[in-house]
Order: sequence, then C-alpha cells, then structure tokens
Amino acid sequence: MQLRHFIDTQDFTKQELLDIIELTRLIKAADKQGCTPKLLEGASLAMIFEEPSTRTRVSFEVAMTELGGHALYLKPGEIHLGVRESMHDTAKVLSRMCDAIFCRALKHQTVTELARYAEVPVINGLTDYNHPTQVVCDVLTMMEHMPPGKRLEDLHVTFIGDATNVLSSLMLITTRLGMHFTHAAPKKYQPPAEWIAWAEANCRESGGTLTITEDPIEAVREADFIYTDLWWWVGQEDQIPERRAAFMPRYQVNLELFQKAPSHCKFMHCLPASRGVEATDDVMDHPRSIIFDQSENRLHTEKGLLVYLLHHRLPRPSEELKAYHKGKIEAFLHSLSV
Repeated sequence: MQLRHFIDTQDFTKQELLDIIELTRLIKAADKQGCTPKLLEGASLAMIFEEPSTRTRVSFEVAMTELGGHALYLKPGEIHLGVRESMHDTAKVLSRMCDAIFCRALKHQTVTELARYAEVPVINGLTDYNHPTQVVCDVLTMMEHMPPGKRLEDLHVTFIGDATNVLSSLMLITTRLGMHFTHAAPKKYQPPAEWIAWAEANCRESGGTLTITEDPIEAVREADFIYTDLWWWVGQEDQIPERRAAFMPRYQVNLELFQKAPSHCKFMHCLPASRGVEATDDVMDHPRSIIFDQSENRLHTEKGLLVYLLHHRLPRPSEELKAYHKGKIEAFLHSLSV
C-alpha cells in the first residue's frame, strides 16, 4: 500500500490534483443528497493543533464522522510533541494507533518531521509556509463559479496583500494547474525569489502565467477572482502598525477597487478576516462574494483528501474472517461467564 502524505501541492501532479478535486466533487454531490458513503468506517485521525482554528478543526472532525471514522483533537499540553517526547517517537506511536495524522503547526519543519517518521499519511493543516488543504478547496470553489465559456486554464486569479502561507499555496497550485496568477503588494511584501522560481517552473510546464506587481488596479483588470488574506500572522503582531501603513488604503479590497475588475469577478477570502482592514464589509458581503462557499467547501475538500489518502490503505476483511474472530472472542467470553 503506497504511503502518500499531503504536505505541499508541489508534491502532486496536475492530474493528481484534479483527481482529488473530482473525488471531492463526487463526495459533495452525495452529501447534498444525504448519501455520504462510509468510506472510512472505523478509521481514526489524530489531529494535532499548535494553533486554534474554526474551519480546519470543524471540517476535519465532521468529515471523519460523516465518512464513518473518528477524529481526536490533540492540543498543546495534551501530548508531548517534540517536548517531553521526540518527534520521531510521537510519529511512531500515533502511527500505531491511528490511520492518519493531521498537523496544524507554527513551523513547517514540524509537519515535515512528522511525515519523515510517520508510517501513516500526514496531512498539513497549515504552517508558516503554506496551507495546501485551503487552496484545494479554493480551486474547487473557483470551478463551481467559473464564468460561462471559460475553462480552468482560462481563469485569472488575483491575490492582493501580504505574501502569506495562503499566498504561497495559491500561487503554486494555480500555476501548477495552468491558471493565470497575479499578486499585488508593496515590494517588501512580495513573495521570496524561491517561491517565484517554483511558480515559474510550474508555468513552463503547465502553460500558466505568473505576474507580480505593485499596482492593485492593474492586477484586477482581468481578474475572474480577487482573493485577499490577513496582513499579518502569528508572531508578527509587533509589525501591525508598519504593515497597516504599507497596505492601507491602496491594497485594501474595497468597493472602489472591486469595481475595477470585470463585472463577473468574484471575491474570495480564506477567513478569518479582519473586516474593515484587508477587505471592507461591502465587498465581503457583496452578492459576488463567495467566502462562505469557500468555508463550506473546506468540509467537502477534507472528505476528498481523507478518502484519497486513506481508502486504499484500510483493511477489507471478508465477512467470513469477521465471523471467525467474533466467534472466537464470544466463545472465550462465554467460558468466563460459565
């Protein structure tokens, strides 16, 4: 049984990513009719959270439950992750007890180290570098809201704001899939050269395009989707005044900027949001805002990812073998009660 981790979308081909999205779409269609199949019956997911989350925790926990499995919420202080126990030992123990490990970590190295030692699939639920589960959900959401007559490869996606972990993942998955990606930000907050090199390599292979600019108005002129995120992350709180001054008001997604985009353009945000900061209420609550479609699609995406990674690894014993073991255990229990 092949062991695959989900750490970075760069680890997957274009076709594999499209397969995950199509599987997600099929499971979502079943879910909408109350027919979610119990494809992970009896499976367990260890969920390690170094930082709290609304969408990520709820989506993975509900996904496992509705697929017939179980999720365990493990927060700091409840396990000895890299503190009183080595990462190696934690990965080995969880691999013996659970069918997969999810980790939402402050540092990317935490997730990669878990994956190095784990004997079951490890899923990256967000690090300081990337957020791959979010952007698979985002592409699914874009596909559901594509302008008539356009293909995935025709879509123009514009991200306005800081080079966050979401920016990293969105830039890489869109260019991997042959889409047209633009990032608008002050020079200081644009992606590092390494990220750009990876995205440009994706474009050479897929036919996509990458544009980095300081001009937000030019960035949205052809946008089918405008995406933004928080302007600061954990550990950057001391930079808030500097960052506000750099981004406000030019890079705020407000109604004036939104109206510079084509009339069919949709607004996206991974949430949580600082309303009135990176985006105004009149954009976030606009009829062409699809932020809550994104949120819902996190649930369906987690189902697709979990099934893709786990279904082929779970044991499928015959009814005869089940009956054999049940009989032996019941016979022993009967001997105790005689």
